[in-house]
Amino acid sequence: QVQLVESGGGLVQPGGSLRLSCAAPRSIFSIYVMGWYRQAPGKQRELVATISSSSSIANYADSVKGRFTISRDNAKNTVFLQMNSLKPEDTAVYYCNARWTNEYWGQGTQVTVSS
Repeated sequence: QVQLVESGGGLVQPGGSLRLSCAAPRSIFSIYVMGWYRQAPGKQRELVATISSSSSIANYADSVKGRFTISRDNAKNTVFLQMNSLKPEDTAVYYCNARWTNEYWGQGTQVTVSS
């Protein structure tokens, strides 16, 4: 059973920052594409960002470009999502994703942007 363990969510004011972390098993982390998705109430889950196994390619949703940065530390089997200039519309449950020959999801972490 592959488990992805997320942390770092919480409540933040508009304009603030949060950093999400996701730890994955060593057996998959170094070769899998890692990503973050989010799902707001009443909406479909959507892609936020992905990063290749070598960190050479990162992709972002247009809505977060210039504000969010995805990165990974292969030595620590962890992927990060640095979120700056947060907006109320960023409020959602954020899910870590690992994808290659199989696909795995984390349990989700709540991010709430509100004053």
